[in-house]
Amino acid sequence: MTLAVSAPTSSRSAIALAAVCLSALMFGLEISSVPAILPTLEEVLHADFRQLQWIMNAYTIAVTMVLMATGTLADRFGRKRVFIASIAAFGAASLACGVTESVMVLIGARFLQGLSGGAMLVCQIAILSHQFRTARERGMAFGWWGIISGVGLGFGPIIGGAIVALWSWEWVFLVHVVLSIMTLLLAIGGVQESRDPEATRLDIAGIATLSLSVSCLAFFITQGPDLGFSSPMALLILGISVISFIVFLVAETLTPRPMFDFSVFRIRAFSGAIIGSAAMNISFWPFMIYLPIWFQAGLGYDSVTAGLGLLAYTLPALVVPPLAERLSLRYRPGLVVPAGLFVIGLGFMLMKLGSGAANASWLTMLPGCVLAGVGLGLTNTPVTNTTTGAVPAARSGMASGIDMSARMISLAINIPVMGFLLAAGVLSSLSAAQPTGAGIEQLRGLAERIAAGNVGTVPDLSGAVIHEALVTGFGWVMLYGGIGAWVLAALSFMIFGPKTAVACADARNLQGASAD
Repeated sequence: MTLAVSAPTSSRSAIALAAVCLSALMFGLEISSVPAILPTLEEVLHADFRQLQWIMNAYTIAVTMVLMATGTLADRFGRKRVFIASIAAFGAASLACGVTESVMVLIGARFLQGLSGGAMLVCQIAILSHQFRTARERGMAFGWWGIISGVGLGFGPIIGGAIVALWSWEWVFLVHVVLSIMTLLLAIGGVQESRDPEATRLDIAGIATLSLSVSCLAFFITQGPDLGFSSPMALLILGISVISFIVFLVAETLTPRPMFDFSVFRIRAFSGAIIGSAAMNISFWPFMIYLPIWFQAGLGYDSVTAGLGLLAYTLPALVVPPLAERLSLRYRPGLVVPAGLFVIGLGFMLMKLGSGAANASWLTMLPGCVLAGVGLGLTNTPVTNTTTGAVPAARSGMASGIDMSARMISLAINIPVMGFLLAAGVLSSLSAAQPTGAGIEQLRGLAERIAAGNVGTVPDLSGAVIHEALVTGFGWVMLYGGIGAWVLAALSFMIFGPKTAVACADARNLQGASAD
C-alpha cells in the first residue's frame, strides 16, 4: 500500500490524508492514553471512582452530542472550514486539560475536548469520502485512516504510561497542542472544500433531544448505584432520557431536513454496517478502559508491562484493516462485518477463560486478546467504508454523522455499563466471601476501590479474596462483551441479507434516498 494516487492532485490529496490521519491519531490517543494515567490522577487530583469514570465519559458523551450537529454544519458551511475550526478548538481544550489542578475543571475541559474531537472525527470521514472518489483511492485512504486510528487507540496506553514515567501527566494532554498546530497547517494546505448545497438549516430540535437522551441515560447508569436505581431521582432521569428519545424520533420525522435521515436505513448495507458500528463499542472499545486494571490489579503487572500486554489486544487491529478491505471487495461487507463481530465475541469468551485460569497471566489472556483485535480489524474499516459509500456523496456528512453517532452513543453507554458490571461482580464476590462481615454500603465502597484497581487501599482483605473478586467482576464484563458482540453479529448478518437481495434493494433505496 502506498500513498500515491493517480489523480493530478495526488500531492494535495496526500497532504489532506496526512491531516486527517494526524487528527485521527489525536482523537484516538485521547480515548486510550487517559486510562493509563487514571491512577495518577486519582492520587494527584484526589479523584474518586465516580470522578474517574466521568473523566472518561465526559469525553465520549461530548463526542456523541456534537456528532450529528457537525455533520449538518459541515454539509452546510463546508467540511474544510468546520474541520479547521475543530482542530483549533481541540488544541485549546487540550491546553486547558494540561494546566488545571482541579478534577472538576479537568472533567469540564475533557467535555470541551470531546466536543471538538467529535467534530473533528465527523469531518475526517466526510473529507476522505469527498476527496478520494474512486473505489480504489477510497479504499487506500480509509485503509490508512484505519491503521493510524488504530495506532492512536492501540498504543495510547503505552504512550500515556511512558509520558507519565518520563515527564508528568499534564503532557498526556499538552502534547496535543503541538500536534494540533501541525494538523492545522496540513489541513489548510491540503483539504479541498466541499459542502452539500441542499443543507439549509440546522436541526436544533434533533440535536437537543438526542444529546439530552444520551446524557441522561449515561448519568443514570453511572450514578445509579449511589442514587438507587429505583429512587425517584433516578427514575426521573431515566424518564427524561426515554421521553427525550421519543421526542427526537418525532422531531426527525417532521422536520423537512433532519440531521438523522431515516430514509437511509432503507439501504440494507447501510443498516447492517451501522449495527457493526454499535457492536464494536459494546465490546472492544469500552473494555480498552478496563483491561489495564485487570493487568495491573488482577495480574500484578506494573503500568509499563500492562501497556505492553495491551499490544496483544490492539496490535492486530493495526495490521488487519488492509486485509479486511480486500476481503470486503471479494466477499462483500455483508459477510466480513458479521464475521469480524463473531471473532470479537469469541475473543472475549477466551479472555474470560484465560482470566479464570488457575495461574492466570498474560499468556492465558493472549489468545483471546489477539482474536478480539483481529475481529476489530476485520470490522472497523469495512463498516466505515460501507456506511459512507452506500449514500449519495452530497450526504456523506450526514452518513458519517450517523455512523459515528452509533459508535459514540454505544461507547458512552457501555463505558458506565461495563463499570457497573465490574463493580457489581466484585461486590457479589466480596459479599459471598464475607457474609457476616462489613455492611453493604461499606462493601460497595470497597468494591469500587477494587474495581478501580486500588487494591492497596483495602488492607483488611486478603490478596486471594481481592483476586477472586476481580476475576468475578471481569468475568461478568467479558461475558457481556462476548454475548453482545455475538447477538449483534447475527443481527447485522440478517439485515445485510443475501447478496442479490441486498444489491437490488440498495439500488432502489439509494435512488429513493437521492430523490429525498
